[in-house]
Amino acid sequence: MSKEIIKIEDLKREFMMGTEKVQALKGISFGIQQGEFVTIMGSSGSGKSTLLNILGCLDQPSSGIYEIDGVKVKDLTKNELATIRNEKIGFIFQSYNLLAKTSAIENVELPLLYNSKVSSEERRERAIKVLKMVGLGERMHHTPSQLSGGQQQRVAIARSLVNNPVMILADEATGNLDTRTSYEIMSLFQELNKQGITITFVTHEPDIATFSSRTIVLKDGNVISDYKNEAIQSAAEQLANLPKENH
Repeated sequence: MSKEIIKIEDLKREFMMGTEKVQALKGISFGIQQGEFVTIMGSSGSGKSTLLNILGCLDQPSSGIYEIDGVKVKDLTKNELATIRNEKIGFIFQSYNLLAKTSAIENVELPLLYNSKVSSEERRERAIKVLKMVGLGERMHHTPSQLSGGQQQRVAIARSLVNNPVMILADEATGNLDTRTSYEIMSLFQELNKQGITITFVTHEPDIATFSSRTIVLKDGNVISDYKNEAIQSAAEQLANLPKENH
């Protein structure tokens, strides 16, 4: 019996825009099991950014249930939410969010600086381990400006893994990358998923969704479809089939 990492029931989020009430999420329900690779799709205005913020504990629902790893998020204080963000979720953003003057390894160590249970030796060991996992063992001491976009995104992925989160939450993580680099990054996500890491990937690109095992589609604040991908594409194969670049 696999474990439910994310449980969402009748989740609603309303905002006041001036005097009007806007319903960004209109009562959605779904669960994500441990080890799943789920894409959440939707065009702008579908509610996916609102959902992303709630999943990432950056925002609270107006009503309904959100549980991550068995913890009900509803009544948590700001500090408790920060702890969940830091210990249970690995964030990956479209814009990498790396510190510019800081080496790859120091960027990866950042989330552990706030974790008093981890010594500086263990912090360094964990950072080295995840940088090797993402194929950057040789580039640990490079700063972001010395790395390509794809390499910077790998640093960001390593940083998201360093806390051993229960889930990786990626927001348009291939949005700034060309096709080849996107496939490289998706291939890496597929590898990580094979190792049992749960991934929730928010995107508006249908071709990216074909690399995941399940797709949830939002429209106007509702889930309009939620299906298992019967024919999961291999990003590594797609990468191999791209025309060779001439240098």
